[in-house]
Amino acid sequence: MENNEDLFTLYKKIPHDFLNPDVILPFPPPGVFFPEYPDITFAIETLPLQLLYSAYMQGSFPWFNEDEGEPVIFYNPHIRFCLQMEKLHIPKSIDRFLKHCPYTFTMDKAFTQVMEECRNVTRKGQDGSWIGHKMIHAYTEFHKKGYAHSVEAWQDGELVGGLYGVLIGSVFFGESMFTKKDNSSKAAFTVFARSFKECGGKMIDSQVYTDNIARYGASNISRTAFLHLEKELLYKPLEKDLITQFNENAKKTTGPTSANPVI
Repeated sequence: MENNEDLFTLYKKIPHDFLNPDVILPFPPPGVFFPEYPDITFAIETLPLQLLYSAYMQGSFPWFNEDEGEPVIFYNPHIRFCLQMEKLHIPKSIDRFLKHCPYTFTMDKAFTQVMEECRNVTRKGQDGSWIGHKMIHAYTEFHKKGYAHSVEAWQDGELVGGLYGVLIGSVFFGESMFTKKDNSSKAAFTVFARSFKECGGKMIDSQVYTDNIARYGASNISRTAFLHLEKELLYKPLEKDLITQFNENAKKTTGPTSANPVI
């Protein structure tokens, strides 16, 4: 393995918007370059799409605070919080809510707006946001390439909740969500999770523990177990078109016509 400086020099030359899915840029194992940080694999100043894609293909993801001047830091945690779809459990309260839901749901209609709303969320114990301009630009381009996706909840033409993440094979890597109205993101996630499972989706990676996703049946697994699952599932495509299935399920909710988004 080349040293950090060699990889940094090599990877920063990559055209930002270039992406070849047949090419996976090697990442060092966690803790090799930064022994004092055993969950970090790599750090660099830029975030080209080829590097972003390669990270997900090897169990890593970017997580850094651009506002504080941090470089692009890639993590591969020793404990991963995942929802394996055979364990999916829909909370009864959300099921009841969806039967009289005031929202309508879409997928991939307002990707960048969802990211910006997620950026603006104030989270307890967190100063600022890891969703800076580099992240928004990179993931918007990743969205245009067909890998990053958003789910939106609308009410009276206003975006009131949603989430975004990355889909590769039969794994969805959840990145962030936001809520402006009661149960909006939970309801959107529920419609998505059901649709994802019905299409043959196998795992939703939530990265770190959250009470919300735990209610759906997610649990912690080791890095070794995660990488073993990922190695198989990243190359297993979905059995049906996810957006088509999502739209069908979204129609089953009872959001009023006035909730339709204005795009």
